[in-house]
Amino acid sequence: MGENSTYKIHFSQGSEKIEIEDVLKESEDVLERIKNKISELFNIKNVNFLFGAGTSADSIPCMQTMEEEIHKKIQEEYKAYILLYESINTLNLETKLNVLYSKKHYLEGTDLSNISEKKEVEELISIIEMTMYKNINIDLSIETKSLELYKKFYQKTAFRNKDLSRLNIFTTNNDLINEKALDTLNINFNNGFGGGLDRVFNPARFSHTLSRKIDSNLSKYEPIENMLYLYKLHGSISWIKNSGNSLFNIKEVSVKQGEEKDRYNHVLIYPTPLKQGQSLGAPYADLIREFQTKLLLPQSVLFIIGYSFSDEHINDIIYQALASNSSISIVIFGNYSSCPLISIKDNRVINIFGTMSDNRNIHYFEYIVEELLPNIDENRDKQMLQSFISELEKIQKR
Repeated sequence: MGENSTYKIHFSQGSEKIEIEDVLKESEDVLERIKNKISELFNIKNVNFLFGAGTSADSIPCMQTMEEEIHKKIQEEYKAYILLYESINTLNLETKLNVLYSKKHYLEGTDLSNISEKKEVEELISIIEMTMYKNINIDLSIETKSLELYKKFYQKTAFRNKDLSRLNIFTTNNDLINEKALDTLNINFNNGFGGGLDRVFNPARFSHTLSRKIDSNLSKYEPIENMLYLYKLHGSISWIKNSGNSLFNIKEVSVKQGEEKDRYNHVLIYPTPLKQGQSLGAPYADLIREFQTKLLLPQSVLFIIGYSFSDEHINDIIYQALASNSSISIVIFGNYSSCPLISIKDNRVINIFGTMSDNRNIHYFEYIVEELLPNIDENRDKQMLQSFISELEKIQKR
């Protein structure tokens, strides 16, 4: 890097705040401090990640892009609904859906003379959600940048020391990029589903782990290293309602790219005013309960990446964990100055964001994965080598 490199790095922990701008040497020192802090936290017993839309942004369009696509689609293919769509005076897709759902509920409470207007609102909601679903259901046979990043992330993080708890991944994303990356790397994951021909949801499975027998003559087992837990807090495009005999009536199925079959039967939460209420029902209440349980464990850390703090039911769990668990640490990647977690100046809360000389943002998933996260395999190999050298030196001295 040249002398004219431009940095702007923010690193805060509680009341301590460091902001470096355009100072190469000091910025590199702060960056090294950030890396050391993340490495230190990654070695505590219970490690959790919360992924938001930002972690899949290279493959799944953001809300603004989706809104533009939906607007164009209605103009070209569903012209009968364009006046209703454009009458909602906002470009925010979530706000548009909020208004439409509110109008739908209002019309449902009035007399039957509004039946045609009610049908128009319902069909417009369906068009919007259908387009969103198609944008989420991407072709996973193509090696996208997001898929590559997820694979790098799991290569670095999944193989934790067997004496530590398995990694917990919580995500609000409905896509299948996590599952594709894990399958490609042959990493075992527990997402609450199990079975043979029918993979059905049962939250009791989250208490299960995978172990291997280490003594053929004794009932002695140890947990396998390449395993983690995946919690999809807003559901998935691969979940559908099941009419079978499962207590929770949720089934996991294979999904083909572009497929719309059973779309209305899928179990996922769209960004609507129903979001908060839906999260109280099965299976979401069980997933939220797991999130709460994990954050209350002693010696825990939660890394928050690509999450905008727009889901109050999730935010409340994080606030409760801070109020109840004195040993938890929360690392927030991103500039969220209005977030209460930042403003309380708690030493357990760490905030990291900034821009490097090459214009890469240090709080983006790409930079976190490639530059900030420790490589567990690399550290493990170094530890084994150091242990071998230490033992060899002891033998030589004797």
